[in-house]
Amino acid sequence: MLRFLVLLSIALGAAAGADAYPSKPVRIIVGFAPGGGTDIIARYMAQKLSEGSGKPFIVENKPGASGMLGVEAGLKAVPDGHTLVMVTATYAVNPSLYRLNFDPIADITPVVQISQGPLLIVANPSLPARSVGELIALAKRKPGVVSYASSGPGSITHVGTELFSAMAGIKMLHVPYKGTGPAMTDTISGQTDIYFGNTTSMLPHVRSGRLRMLAVTTLRRSSALADVPTVDESGLPGYDVTHWYGLIGPKGMPAPIVGWLNAEIAKALRLPETAERFADDGFVPVGGTSEAFLERIRTEIHRWRKVVMDAGIKPE
Repeated sequence: MLRFLVLLSIALGAAAGADAYPSKPVRIIVGFAPGGGTDIIARYMAQKLSEGSGKPFIVENKPGASGMLGVEAGLKAVPDGHTLVMVTATYAVNPSLYRLNFDPIADITPVVQISQGPLLIVANPSLPARSVGELIALAKRKPGVVSYASSGPGSITHVGTELFSAMAGIKMLHVPYKGTGPAMTDTISGQTDIYFGNTTSMLPHVRSGRLRMLAVTTLRRSSALADVPTVDESGLPGYDVTHWYGLIGPKGMPAPIVGWLNAEIAKALRLPETAERFADDGFVPVGGTSEAFLERIRTEIHRWRKVVMDAGIKPE
């Protein structure tokens, strides 16, 4: 009887905590510079969560170490749901390249996968390559001369490009940046030639003519970019890189709070305006359970470990 009362007290306390959540402003940490795809998605979701709760959800940028500075800061926080971290597909790459100060599976509380879509291969218009085939041919003629930007060593934009290079049998010059924003800016200015960037950030500049679009990186064409070929159909069969965004928190977050966040985000993802906004950027809403998101992370950690080893990718 005593044990039952103790368990009931804990359950009621957790429920009360969820009812009171959030009791103060919530930080959503983004481990990349402002202006990039992660930042844009985080600010949109923060707006929706603020509307749903009546309390401010504030995005805080902590760029560096391929997003890991932000992740580490978030995972050190009190696990009361008032500090969250927006992660991307890069999160599943980093364990294969860096000695982390945390366990990427055991030391997190998964909340939900938010969206997914392709990377977009874009080029500065001055580069004499208008297709994947022409890019490969150019890089073969001039090994190490064609340069590509990344949002940081070990980022999905880095390993995705290195996988492309390995499969194509070419060598391009890697120029790492601290986030999508500066990588995109230097590709637009011509400081770098190529960028495998997220569609959220790239499309406005493609539409304005400041960047040239070559292909999408997923096996299937994007419904929002139906006229853009895939890398697979452009000469590299089997090439497939999917970019995704999701929300995690520190280990030990109360299940009722995780459930509230998951449900509120799911509600936002079902809104027509969300689907339209994501589609404009070549992405689709995902949602699903926190357990499904954890399994996605676990599966991709294993997948990228093999890619990193096979391609001989090293941290810089």
